[in-house]
Amino acid sequence: MTTQLNAKETAHSKAVREMFAGIAGRYDLLNHVLSLNIDKLWRRKVSNLLRETLDRPDAIVLDVACGTGDLSLELNKDSKAKIIGTDFCRPMLTVAHDKTAVLKAAVPYVEADAMDLAFADETFDALTIAFGLRNLPNFANGLTELHRVIKPGGKIVILEFSSPVVPGFRQLFNFYFANILPRIGGAVSGSRGAYEYLPDSVSKFPNQKGLVEMLSKTGFTDIKYENLTGGIAAIHSGVKN
Repeated sequence: MTTQLNAKETAHSKAVREMFAGIAGRYDLLNHVLSLNIDKLWRRKVSNLLRETLDRPDAIVLDVACGTGDLSLELNKDSKAKIIGTDFCRPMLTVAHDKTAVLKAAVPYVEADAMDLAFADETFDALTIAFGLRNLPNFANGLTELHRVIKPGGKIVILEFSSPVVPGFRQLFNFYFANILPRIGGAVSGSRGAYEYLPDSVSKFPNQKGLVEMLSKTGFTDIKYENLTGGIAAIHSGVKN
C-alpha cells in the first residue's frame, strides 16, 4: 500500500470527491458536448493499445478512476478479458452501474481510492486510468500504487489532458479552456467551480515528457506516448518489469 496521505492531500481528495459527486448526473453529457465527442475516439485508442491483452480470456484489466464507466465499457467491447472498474466517488459509480445494466455488460465496479487500491500486489495484466491521474493528491505516490497492482510484464495506459504542441492552436485552446469551458460547464452542470478546477488541474500536471520521466522513475519501461488532437490530450503507456 502507499504511504498515508498527509492533511493537505486528504483535504484535496475530499474536495475532488465532493466535486465529482456534485456533477455526476451531467458528467457524461458535458464530456461529450465539450469535446465534440472526440473523447470517445480517444478511449477507443486506449482500447486498441490493449487489444492483445483484451483478447486473452485469462487476463484481468483494471480501469482506475473509472468515473461513469465510459472507458471500462469501451474496454469490455469484444473483450475476452475480465474488466473491473474502480473509483472513489460513489455517485459516479452509480451512473456507471446504471449504464452497464442497460448495456447488459459484465463489468463489476469497486469503490476504492486510487491512492490505496483494494487489491493485492501484482493482480492485473493491464491497468488504465483516463482523466484521473491529474486529480490525485500526489502523482508520484499514485503511480507507485498503480505500479504495485500490475503483474510483471503488465501494461499501464494513461489517457490524460496534456500540453498542446501546435503554437497557434495552443493559445486558442488555452483561452477556450480557461475562459469559455468553465462558463458552459457551469451553466449546464450548475457547478462552475468544477470546470474552473479542470484547467487549473491540467496546468499543474506534468507535460508529455514530464510524465514519461515520472513513469520511468516509478519503474515502468518501454514508455511511449502519442499526442491526441494537437496535444490537447496524450496517451502514455509503459510496461512493468
